[in-house]
Amino acid sequence: MKHPVSELPIDLTTAGRRLDVFLSAQIPDLSRSRLQALVRAGDILLNGLVARPSQVLRDGDLVRVSIPDEPVPSGILAEEISLSILHEDEDLIVLNKPAGLVVHPGAGNATGTIVNALMHHCGGLSLIGGVERPGIVHRLDKETSGCLLIAKTDAAHGALCRQFENRTVEKTYLAVVDGCPRMPHGEISAAISRHQVHRQKMAVSDRGREATTYFRVIASEGSQSLVECRPRTGRTHQIRVHLKHLGHPVVGDPLYGRRGTHARHFLHAWRILFEHPITGKRVSFSAPLPADFPGWTHSAALEKPVTLRPRPNVREKRPRGGADQEP
Repeated sequence: MKHPVSELPIDLTTAGRRLDVFLSAQIPDLSRSRLQALVRAGDILLNGLVARPSQVLRDGDLVRVSIPDEPVPSGILAEEISLSILHEDEDLIVLNKPAGLVVHPGAGNATGTIVNALMHHCGGLSLIGGVERPGIVHRLDKETSGCLLIAKTDAAHGALCRQFENRTVEKTYLAVVDGCPRMPHGEISAAISRHQVHRQKMAVSDRGREATTYFRVIASEGSQSLVECRPRTGRTHQIRVHLKHLGHPVVGDPLYGRRGTHARHFLHAWRILFEHPITGKRVSFSAPLPADFPGWTHSAALEKPVTLRPRPNVREKRPRGGADQEP
């Protein structure tokens, strides 16, 4: 349900102001971040069109305001679940997500998720992503550990989502894989779509969406290697699918490799680098490898590997018999 529509004409006394500044003066009951989110969502129009909050107003413009009721995340239970917080300020939280914890409620997971824990920790979170996923800007698979970015305000959420869309957020993962890739570093460029038969899986397919992952081998021990992965795109299961396509699936991954004796797959979101949505400062956060990773990987990770940008023409050749094509 929306409140009555208001039309606010712009004249010489209000021309020259930013749209969000003008709105803050006209609607003091709402925060500027809330108003900015409404502008981006199209609930506040300038001359009948969606505008930018920073757009400068001109004499004769018409601002049309239709404010929806704020959604209330009813049905989400606030639970006292321990959180490992790498950073928190008024706008965002960076968590070190443990393996085995689902990010948000869904079918079969109404409780015991990161969102349930966040509702207890700070209550108010951005609702741009929907009432069932407050604050969630991006996700990690249930068994993937590491850096998870959470938006506390609508303004932060909108700015962070744009960074993900523009691919300016740099995410670096550490994975333990079977075997050792022949090339020390390279680029996996292979489109990904949902598997036509096994719908819970993704697969490399010419009909899929383009996907690129840069990789670098950090260390090897016996029949396993620690590999640094930097996805340029953000497709579902991208790193797991690409490493299988490379011929070296993630250790402990029953979906794209084999579970073996491991409780989970060894994929960890090691570092995230982005522009702070409010200050504009480029910031970076790291999550140490969890204790369940093989012992030898910890000393290798402590060397803090520097991410390399491989030459554009460096590609890992597709191994024979290791195809992950859809049937």
